[in-house]
Amino acid sequence: MDTESGKLKFELVTPSAVLASEEVDMVVVPGTEGDLGVLLGHSPLLSSLRPGLVDVHQSGEVTKSIFIEGGFADVTGENCTVVASKATDVEELQSELCDQRLSNAIEKLESDSEGIDNGLKRELEIAEAMVFSQKNGKNRPVA
Repeated sequence: MDTESGKLKFELVTPSAVLASEEVDMVVVPGTEGDLGVLLGHSPLLSSLRPGLVDVHQSGEVTKSIFIEGGFADVTGENCTVVASKATDVEELQSELCDQRLSNAIEKLESDSEGIDNGLKRELEIAEAMVFSQKNGKNRPVA
Protein backbone atom coordinates (compact mmCIF):
# COMPACT_ATOMS: atom_id res chain seq x y z
CA MET A 1 0.00 0.00 0.00
CA ASP A 2 1.13 3.55 -0.67
CA THR A 3 1.63 5.02 2.80
CA GLU A 4 1.90 8.50 1.30
CA SER A 5 -1.88 8.41 0.80
CA GLY A 6 -2.27 8.55 4.59
CA LYS A 7 -4.80 5.72 4.43
CA LEU A 8 -4.97 2.39 6.21
CA LYS A 9 -5.77 -0.73 4.18
CA PHE A 10 -8.79 -2.35 5.86
CA GLU A 11 -10.23 -5.78 5.16
CA LEU A 12 -13.06 -7.62 6.87
CA VAL A 13 -13.46 -11.27 5.96
CA THR A 14 -15.69 -14.13 7.07
CA PRO A 15 -15.37 -17.81 6.14
CA SER A 16 -17.74 -17.20 3.22
CA ALA A 17 -16.93 -13.71 1.90
CA VAL A 18 -14.79 -10.59 1.85
CA LEU A 19 -17.16 -7.93 3.22
CA ALA A 20 -14.81 -4.96 3.03
CA SER A 21 -11.54 -4.19 1.30
CA GLU A 22 -10.77 -0.50 1.16
CA GLU A 23 -8.46 2.29 2.21
CA VAL A 24 -9.78 4.15 5.26
CA ASP A 25 -8.77 6.95 7.61
CA MET A 26 -9.44 4.84 10.70
CA VAL A 27 -11.21 1.69 11.80
CA VAL A 28 -12.50 1.00 15.32
CA VAL A 29 -12.83 -2.66 16.31
CA PRO A 30 -14.42 -4.23 19.42
CA GLY A 31 -11.42 -5.75 21.21
CA THR A 32 -12.05 -8.07 24.13
CA GLU A 33 -10.44 -5.53 26.47
CA GLY A 34 -12.14 -2.49 24.90
CA ASP A 35 -12.55 -0.77 21.56
CA LEU A 36 -9.38 -0.29 19.49
CA GLY A 37 -8.92 2.64 17.12
CA VAL A 38 -6.50 1.80 14.32
CA LEU A 39 -4.79 4.43 12.18
CA LEU A 40 -2.01 4.22 9.61
CA GLY A 41 1.24 3.60 11.48
CA HIS A 42 -0.37 1.68 14.37
CA SER A 43 1.91 -0.68 16.28
CA PRO A 44 1.55 -4.30 15.16
CA LEU A 45 -0.84 -6.40 17.23
CA LEU A 46 -3.10 -9.40 17.13
CA SER A 47 -6.29 -9.08 19.19
CA SER A 48 -9.30 -11.26 19.79
CA LEU A 49 -12.59 -9.46 19.20
CA ARG A 50 -15.85 -9.58 21.13
CA PRO A 51 -19.28 -9.30 19.51
CA GLY A 52 -19.90 -5.68 18.52
CA LEU A 53 -19.48 -3.04 15.84
CA VAL A 54 -16.57 -2.45 13.51
CA ASP A 55 -16.76 1.24 12.52
CA VAL A 56 -15.09 2.54 9.37
CA HIS A 57 -14.13 6.23 9.49
CA GLN A 58 -13.58 8.49 6.47
CA SER A 59 -13.17 12.27 6.57
CA GLY A 60 -14.07 12.50 10.26
CA GLU A 61 -17.27 10.46 10.21
CA VAL A 62 -18.40 6.86 10.48
CA THR A 63 -19.19 5.75 6.94
CA LYS A 64 -19.90 2.09 7.64
CA SER A 65 -20.74 -0.01 10.70
CA ILE A 66 -20.57 -3.79 10.57
CA PHE A 67 -21.76 -6.05 13.38
CA ILE A 68 -19.46 -9.01 14.04
CA GLU A 69 -20.12 -12.00 16.28
CA GLY A 70 -16.47 -12.18 17.28
CA GLY A 71 -13.15 -12.98 15.66
CA PHE A 72 -9.72 -11.41 15.64
CA ALA A 73 -7.90 -8.39 14.23
CA ASP A 74 -4.42 -8.51 12.71
CA VAL A 75 -2.90 -5.02 12.69
CA THR A 76 0.33 -3.86 11.08
CA GLY A 77 1.51 -0.33 10.43
CA GLU A 78 -0.25 -0.31 7.06
CA ASN A 79 -3.08 -2.86 7.38
CA CYS A 80 -5.95 -3.90 9.61
CA THR A 81 -7.50 -7.25 8.77
CA VAL A 82 -10.56 -8.41 10.71
CA VAL A 83 -11.45 -12.09 10.48
CA ALA A 84 -14.96 -12.60 11.85
CA SER A 85 -17.00 -15.74 12.36
CA LYS A 86 -20.11 -13.90 11.10
CA ALA A 87 -20.70 -10.29 10.08
CA THR A 88 -23.68 -8.18 9.04
CA ASP A 89 -23.96 -4.54 7.99
CA VAL A 90 -25.69 -2.78 10.90
CA GLU A 91 -28.29 -1.39 8.47
CA GLU A 92 -29.40 -4.97 7.76
CA LEU A 93 -30.00 -5.91 11.40
CA GLN A 94 -33.74 -6.24 11.97
CA SER A 95 -35.06 -5.20 15.36
CA GLU A 96 -37.57 -8.03 15.70
CA LEU A 97 -35.02 -10.72 14.83
CA CYS A 98 -32.42 -9.26 17.21
CA ASP A 99 -34.95 -9.06 20.04
CA GLN A 100 -36.11 -12.63 19.35
CA ARG A 101 -32.54 -13.94 19.38
CA LEU A 102 -31.98 -12.27 22.76
CA SER A 103 -35.25 -13.66 24.16
CA ASN A 104 -34.35 -17.16 22.96
CA ALA A 105 -30.87 -16.94 24.51
CA ILE A 106 -32.27 -15.79 27.86
CA GLU A 107 -34.92 -18.51 27.83
CA LYS A 108 -32.36 -21.23 27.07
CA LEU A 109 -30.00 -19.96 29.76
CA GLU A 110 -32.78 -19.83 32.36
CA SER A 111 -33.91 -23.37 31.55
CA ASP A 112 -30.39 -24.82 31.66
CA SER A 113 -30.64 -27.14 34.66
CA GLU A 114 -27.04 -28.36 34.48
CA GLY A 115 -25.38 -25.06 35.29
CA ILE A 116 -24.14 -22.37 32.97
CA ASP A 117 -23.13 -23.69 29.57
CA ASN A 118 -20.38 -21.67 27.86
CA GLY A 119 -22.15 -21.98 24.51
CA LEU A 120 -25.30 -20.48 26.00
CA LYS A 121 -23.31 -17.68 27.64
CA ARG A 122 -21.65 -16.94 24.30
CA GLU A 123 -25.02 -16.86 22.51
CA LEU A 124 -26.36 -14.45 25.14
CA GLU A 125 -23.29 -12.21 24.72
CA ILE A 126 -23.77 -12.15 20.93
CA ALA A 127 -27.52 -11.50 21.19
CA GLU A 128 -27.05 -8.66 23.69
CA ALA A 129 -24.41 -7.02 21.50
CA MET A 130 -26.59 -7.46 18.42
CA VAL A 131 -29.60 -5.78 20.07
CA PHE A 132 -27.41 -2.93 21.34
CA SER A 133 -25.80 -2.47 17.92
CA GLN A 134 -29.13 -2.52 16.11
CA LYS A 135 -30.63 0.07 18.43
CA ASN A 136 -27.58 2.32 18.87
CA GLY A 137 -25.28 1.69 15.94
CA LYS A 138 -27.19 3.42 13.17
CA ASN A 139 -26.34 7.01 12.38
CA ARG A 140 -24.19 7.54 15.46
CA PRO A 141 -21.82 10.44 15.62
CA VAL A 142 -18.07 10.03 15.75
CA ALA A 143 -17.03 9.49 19.36
